[in-house]
Amino acid sequence: MQNKYRLLDANLNRAREGLRVIEDVARFLYNDKELCKRLKNLRHNLSKITQSIYPRLVKSREPEKDVGLSIKEGKRSNLKDILFANFRRVEEGIRVLEEFSRLISADAGVRFKKIRFKVYGIEKKIVTRIS
Repeated sequence: MQNKYRLLDANLNRAREGLRVIEDVARFLYNDKELCKRLKNLRHNLSKITQSIYPRLVKSREPEKDVGLSIKEGKRSNLKDILFANFRRVEEGIRVLEEFSRLISADAGVRFKKIRFKVYGIEKKIVTRIS
């Protein structure tokens, strides 16, 4: 299963990118320093978990062969749509990381799961705020 690193890399990128979008909303639109800090810490924790295999992840990339390039994303009409789409992206990406990282490290799976549940809590806070 050589492509496991490619799969891990794609989902790590997906989760970090989604967290960055949410973090920027917290920072620039809500001016919420605490929430911004929590999101940044989660994003950095994802990187820490994968730090030892990061070179392998990058080497596994094949963006020119990615069959997902032609998949179109849904339309975003407002801030809620952007936030909801990015929370889905983060949670789904972390779930894949949680499952497949266990092929490399049981501990990594546990750490990803903790992050995923922290994201659920932040999502509840933000959804409550904008509803």
